[in-house]
Amino acid sequence: MLSTIKANNLINEKSPYLLQHANNPINWYSWGDEAFAKAKEEDKPIFLSIGYSTCHWCHVMAHESFEDEEIAGIMNDSFIAIKVDREERPDIDSVYMTVCQALTGHGGWPLTVIMTPDQKPFFAGTYFPKKAKYNMPGLMDILNSINKQWKDNKDKLISSGDSILSELGGYFDGETSKLKLTSKTLKNGYNQILHAFQEKYGGFGDAPKFPTPHITMFLLRYYKSHKEIKALEMAEKTLISMYRGGIFDHIGFGFSRYSTDSKWLVPHFEKMLYDNALLVIAYLEGYEVTKNEIYKEVATKVLEYVFRELTSKEGGFYCAEDADSEGEEGKYYVFEPLEILSVLGEEDGTYFNDYFDITSDGNFEGKSIPNLIKNKNFHKSDDRIKLLSEQILQYRSDRTELHKDDKILTSWNGLMIAALGKAYKVIEDERYFEYAKKAVEFIFNNLMDENKRLLARYRDKDSRHKAYLDDYAFLCFGLIELYESSYDIEFLNKAIEINKDMINLFWDNEKDGFFLYGEDSEKLIARPKELFDGAMPSGNSVAAYNLIKLARLTGDLTLEEMAEKQFNFICGSVFNEEINHSFFLMAASFALNESEELVCVTNDKGEEEKIKDLLSERSIFNLTTIIKNDENRNKIENLAPFLKEYDLINEKSTYYLCKGKSCMAPVNDIGELRKMLSKL
Repeated sequence: MLSTIKANNLINEKSPYLLQHANNPINWYSWGDEAFAKAKEEDKPIFLSIGYSTCHWCHVMAHESFEDEEIAGIMNDSFIAIKVDREERPDIDSVYMTVCQALTGHGGWPLTVIMTPDQKPFFAGTYFPKKAKYNMPGLMDILNSINKQWKDNKDKLISSGDSILSELGGYFDGETSKLKLTSKTLKNGYNQILHAFQEKYGGFGDAPKFPTPHITMFLLRYYKSHKEIKALEMAEKTLISMYRGGIFDHIGFGFSRYSTDSKWLVPHFEKMLYDNALLVIAYLEGYEVTKNEIYKEVATKVLEYVFRELTSKEGGFYCAEDADSEGEEGKYYVFEPLEILSVLGEEDGTYFNDYFDITSDGNFEGKSIPNLIKNKNFHKSDDRIKLLSEQILQYRSDRTELHKDDKILTSWNGLMIAALGKAYKVIEDERYFEYAKKAVEFIFNNLMDENKRLLARYRDKDSRHKAYLDDYAFLCFGLIELYESSYDIEFLNKAIEINKDMINLFWDNEKDGFFLYGEDSEKLIARPKELFDGAMPSGNSVAAYNLIKLARLTGDLTLEEMAEKQFNFICGSVFNEEINHSFFLMAASFALNESEELVCVTNDKGEEEKIKDLLSERSIFNLTTIIKNDENRNKIENLAPFLKEYDLINEKSTYYLCKGKSCMAPVNDIGELRKMLSKL
């Protein structure tokens, strides 16, 4: 029997997630005036579903319910159904996720919200099966119940929505407090992390375990500033354990989103750009501090994966790869021993199986996720395994192709630019700079409107949605990292401009802090300020880091004052929960610890390269560096007027080093500079 289902209103969207639902029998709408006008005209409640294209449980709910004719009949008759891609519209997601968490005590995706035609929610949850099971209510029962209540007692539901919004007012814009940032904030955060640390396999807290690389980044800084060896031990245990587990793809590289168990063995197999960007930074910083080559190797492998699978021809970076293939989570990534033997032969196959613990018993639904948890020689380079892995990667690539979310988000690209900047500084491979530079050019050429307003999403030659705080903050962060690796003044100039626009569009002049969406954007039922540093840091935490970093680079006291306001605002909101704001802790450590400034004045290109080489050897997290030469003199003095006083001495390259507001005598010899830096 031929299907009579026609494409719904999502068919003209660009979001991969919305397009996945374009042929559902449900008459979905995208978020917009048309849907809300129809809800008011027909006097129907709105069924809002929020997810993203590589979300496993979103797929499950779609197959069980959204592709189901019976569910579609109820939805089309009694509701106006709206689909939202959380990655395209983090503003909508933030508002209604806050509602869900407040009402139910938990959140996640798919996010299910039912609300009035004027967007006031009165019901929220996450995944629901079609019919009730395992103590979970069924979607069909929920829809029928709410439909009856809407017809019989609509005023009560509307009143409930009003009450919910009234109660949640303080949730959206942060707490107000007179607390100020002090070293106690760092100590609180460290002690909480210490308490949550899992000694056996690293990580913080029980399963499911997320990488949260900014915790590791903070611990490395805490170790350097406080000489606390346990901080380094926790960071290293976590970095090593994540790499050894199945959360790292040992065949094709890259990290999955999180581990479902305590030892990082069984991941939720989707791979996200932002996780991999932040993990590159964490592993490279681990290498900077310890000089352990394995950390650098992991970072280069992750970047190899990103270049192979998540890089567009235009220069931007895609969002993610799915966990599912052929309707099964992880099927693409697992193996059986005989399968490996058939590809590699008896001798090489046995060696490969032993190396990666691929057994007949399996470790995931009867098959094996390659891992190094039991491998005591994991830290040794093995050329044989490299060659065999390439063969297995080629074999695996012939399996059913994974869905790829190929939209390009400004925010996540900003994080990858930061990772590439860090990689260029530490490894000094020109490829990393070129990839980063191309991504920056892509954003400024394709994700700016005619008024130079940054946009959030690009896909299929279509750019849309006024950029959010994360877009501005993460891009600024990336530009700063790229400047600090290349010392190309154009990246610093761009960072300053983006930061200025961010302040104008998002800063709260009354209570401080940054709103999630701009003053020129669509107004929702609330205007939240996000502070939680989860798998991805909050825009507010990254903005704090950018403000203090730019203040120190340029000597701009206005930025320094704004940074202080921002730190105090966050500090007052996160007291006693500092562990959940680890990027903020990382930024705070920069603000609180003694600053170190290096100004290099030179007209010798060869000397500039020596400076880069010297700085690539060290992890001085509180050091800011400016290189001034004849080419950038006018621009850099305009951006940082204090540099007018710095010039060549004895007509030779001259190095000015300061620490804690106290400056050392300038030197002409880079060898002397090396000695001075060694004492920091």
